[in-house]
Amino acid sequence: MSRLKFYSCVETKSDLEDEENDVALAMSPNRQIAKTTTARDISDSPDERETWSGKVDFLLSVIGFAVDLANVWRFPYLCYKNGGGAFLVPYCIMLLVGGIPLFYMELALGQHNRKGAITCWGRLVPLFKGIGYAVVLIAFYVDFYYNVIIAWSLRFFFASFTNSLPWTSCTNFWNTDDCKPFEQQTSSPSLIGANISDSLLNSTITSEFNTSLANLTLALSTTTPASERFQSAASEYFNRYILELNQSDGLHNLGSIKWDLVLCLLIVYLICYFSLWKGIGTSGKVVWFTALFPYVVLLILLIRGITLPGSAMGIQYYLNPNFDAIYKAEVWVDAATQVFFSLGPGFGVLLAYASYNKYHNNVYKDALLTSCINSATSFAAGFVIFSVLGYMAHTSGQNIEDVATEGPGLVFVVYPAAIATMPGSTFWALIFFMMLLTLGLDSSFGGSEAIITALSDEFPKIGRNREIFVAGLFSLYFVVGLASCTQGGFYFFQLLDRYAAGYSILVAVFFEAIAVSWIYGTDRFCEDIRDMIGFRPGYYWQVCWRFVAPIFLLFITVYGLIGYEPLSYEDYTYPRWANALGWCIAGSSVMMIPAVAIFKICTTPGTLRQRLRILTTPWRDQQLSVNGVTADATQVRLTDTKEASEV
Repeated sequence: MSRLKFYSCVETKSDLEDEENDVALAMSPNRQIAKTTTARDISDSPDERETWSGKVDFLLSVIGFAVDLANVWRFPYLCYKNGGGAFLVPYCIMLLVGGIPLFYMELALGQHNRKGAITCWGRLVPLFKGIGYAVVLIAFYVDFYYNVIIAWSLRFFFASFTNSLPWTSCTNFWNTDDCKPFEQQTSSPSLIGANISDSLLNSTITSEFNTSLANLTLALSTTTPASERFQSAASEYFNRYILELNQSDGLHNLGSIKWDLVLCLLIVYLICYFSLWKGIGTSGKVVWFTALFPYVVLLILLIRGITLPGSAMGIQYYLNPNFDAIYKAEVWVDAATQVFFSLGPGFGVLLAYASYNKYHNNVYKDALLTSCINSATSFAAGFVIFSVLGYMAHTSGQNIEDVATEGPGLVFVVYPAAIATMPGSTFWALIFFMMLLTLGLDSSFGGSEAIITALSDEFPKIGRNREIFVAGLFSLYFVVGLASCTQGGFYFFQLLDRYAAGYSILVAVFFEAIAVSWIYGTDRFCEDIRDMIGFRPGYYWQVCWRFVAPIFLLFITVYGLIGYEPLSYEDYTYPRWANALGWCIAGSSVMMIPAVAIFKICTTPGTLRQRLRILTTPWRDQQLSVNGVTADATQVRLTDTKEASEV
């Protein structure tokens, strides 16, 4: 095999007539030859790529990523808050016109191109290769803090190995004089210390923008007069013992490290490492437990919940339709936001997972099946949650409004408080927190795999040293995560949650939709899908991809920007530098799109028109067989004359 040399220039074919016997030419449809100074293997047979050992491995991985903590702690509350059963109308509409089309699009892109996000977008529309870098960077930022939530779940799981759950009494050293056990809580919205105001959407719109991977703005504030104010034992356990938030007065004073949380975080990363270090061969088997176990627990908790006194009242509040609510714009924003961040397009996860499918896998059926399972899980989780909330209201003599909440306050304060009053509370606590643990883990697997796959495909040396790279990546995550394991770590955690994957992921997916529909072309994309599954998507899908999906994304983004307010928590207002840092985090990922585009334009030879034509031409169309060689259009393999026949 001859030695490879590469050059950077753009010439017409006539300029190279003297070399045509020595050069394997790669020419684009406009008869231009592009060369590069970077040598890399041009062998890219789809058959060489690793594939899932079974179809179910892929389905469970996608379902496990999409079905996360937000399905349990966010959708039921949104349904209750926005008109009960009537909320299903805007939710289903947004699901059909925005969520599923984007979900289907990303799965199809991954399966057809069989590459991670960076390489995929570099081949699809080279000008927008920055989309790949942007989504990888977003997933990178999210992974800095997402596993901290899993560590909280693990900490609660360990604490549940006792006959008397520690969040049931007010006689512990961390309790205050305002603490009241569950049986003494009779009134006021502050009894759980975790209610989130109805203005949360406007004040912290980006906190609702996590998926997949999490909607984690926690408002543990009280609104009642001081004479009536008290905190539940469960609330004080979470805030004053698990987090020790009372020992810190803000982001500038994080306090000391909580070593119990550090140990839990370390265990979480060890689980993630040994699940991902060998690729989909190992993670595809782990998800058989992490993706299926939550359904077993949800079924058990549902059966237990509907047998509790007052459960019918809770379910009635959950489903009782109020169709006047659907005329409010914020209800539609809530529906669109929940659909988008629950399904999780744009993080590069769906694209990465689908890239390991067999080429002719029916991705259309997979997209419909997994997205419907995700939505059905959210709906079913509402019965589990509100049956218990009805029980709490019935037992304490309160209204549902006083106990209904969302976010971490629901799963780390309200539900544990209810579990503690049930016979066999230790068993219920153990399976509940194990469910939270598994819900978080397979979502974490997805985010990490998106990064690993994207970088491995773009930089093959990383793929050849996957075990070392994953170890280094998780070590970095762990070190940064230590900041969230301090006494004031929640302030740092909330900052990342607010800015890491809010507007940035919406902007990235907006450019994805534009690049596929208006540059690559829906006709070409539909032909790609027909080549894979045997039939073209109908006009419905084409209209959604071309028009509805971009409008859907702009709708969420603009509404969020209108309602933006600087980050705050209870009485603590984040300093200006913290909000500026947050916007820098958000902007750094989005800026990858124009930055890479400018770099590509500047480094691609030719006139501006020629450059734009090259950079908007798909990689596949830039390939040409010369002397039996199929080469990348950005490469020209130069060989010795006598060795040309060996290439």
